[in-house]
Amino acid sequence: MEMVLLLLKRTQLACRLQRRKRHEKVTACLESNLYLCCASSVKMPRSLRRLVHLVLFCPLSKGLQSRLPAVKVKYLLVAWFGILVASWVIYMQYSSYSELCRGHVCTMLICDHYRRGIISGSVCKSLCEEKTLSFQHCLSTSPTHQVYSAVWKEKAVLVKCGIEESMRGETGPDSPLWHDNNLYDKPTRGTSMDEFRAMLHSFLKDSVGEQSSLGTLVTRVISLADVNGDGKVSLAEAKSMWALLQINEFVLMVALQDKEHAPHLLGFCGDLYVTEHVAHSALFRLEVPGWLQPVFPEALGVALNQWLAPAWPRRARITIGLLEFVEEVFHGVYGSFYICDASPRRVGYNAKYDFKMADLQSVASEATVKGFLRGRTCEANADCTYGRDCTATCDRLARQCNVEVVQPNLAKVCALLQDFLLFGAPSDLREDLEKQLRTCVTLSGLASQMEVHHSLVLNNLKTLLWKKISNTKYS
Repeated sequence: MEMVLLLLKRTQLACRLQRRKRHEKVTACLESNLYLCCASSVKMPRSLRRLVHLVLFCPLSKGLQSRLPAVKVKYLLVAWFGILVASWVIYMQYSSYSELCRGHVCTMLICDHYRRGIISGSVCKSLCEEKTLSFQHCLSTSPTHQVYSAVWKEKAVLVKCGIEESMRGETGPDSPLWHDNNLYDKPTRGTSMDEFRAMLHSFLKDSVGEQSSLGTLVTRVISLADVNGDGKVSLAEAKSMWALLQINEFVLMVALQDKEHAPHLLGFCGDLYVTEHVAHSALFRLEVPGWLQPVFPEALGVALNQWLAPAWPRRARITIGLLEFVEEVFHGVYGSFYICDASPRRVGYNAKYDFKMADLQSVASEATVKGFLRGRTCEANADCTYGRDCTATCDRLARQCNVEVVQPNLAKVCALLQDFLLFGAPSDLREDLEKQLRTCVTLSGLASQMEVHHSLVLNNLKTLLWKKISNTKYS
């Protein structure tokens, strides 16, 4: 009888242990998001079950898991939270890309106008018929200003196109291609060549000011409009050129066409235009996205940019090119131009470390800036700002802006170069370089009253850098 009772107790104890194991197994299945349980039910291979278990519980030892079972749940919650955050970031990036990148809309509209004979241009055939101008990567920062890297004639190029009117037209009642035709409404049929020339002269006079060389600029525009080189400008060619001239960057590219450090125009079709590709489109290689800046330490970004920057002699070469560009636009053939956004993302350099403006959207003619400021009401100097940093003083008694910009291009550029040029500078040059940059940054006053001082500071800085890298492989 005692043997029977002992056997019964052992059987009960074994059943309890079995129930406890089943309970632990169910708990483990729930904690592992049912992966292990599902693996058992579908006869998952043992090696795969072990892999799933390692992925879920690798950071936790078995001893820790048994002692702190709640850690498993916390770990899974953190993992799922990470997955949700990553999914949200991917979704936001996709939404941003689909909103900003509408090159297909731009191409569709341009080619539709080309086939109907409304516009013309040197790249129309490549874009719409031969398909040899192929878009690659979207670089747009605004949905109304499309920018793409592309390949044309086996050469890397940039394609730029505005689709503001086109986007409005997408909501049109009859056709996705319906839009406001004001873009190509001038000149009208019957306009003579003399009348077109007079239109161009008046427009360019407003854009760059009254210059003795304005007639030469008009001739350059007409020559550019004559795509087929027959000595005549057709209505489609004239409409295309007139639409392009409404774009500030295009006007500046034509005016600075012979300047080494300005991006070169390669062709156009309607208001779409192609420029040379700049290998490095920003002065610093790392640019933290706006949505990441609140959690990304600024000091870390500075340190990474210093680590990724070219060797100091190459940075000196880039700097000399930037100073030469400032000199070129200070008093050029077609007047003076202001750099109204001297930020790292506006200036770049090519594969040979020669300075190139990444784009000219931040550059404006003196006539344009003065026209914006003239008669403008203000309460403070901040109200008298064109672009990002072309600022004039506010006459608080008259409550109107003065028309002279206070800070010259050179001072803005030197403020930018302090971060770019000083770190890693040779020890025997650093003290003089700091002194020259400090003097440069403090430049202020009306450009008409400080031309000599401006030129002296610029030449001193350029000479200091050139002496250090001349007769080396970097020169």
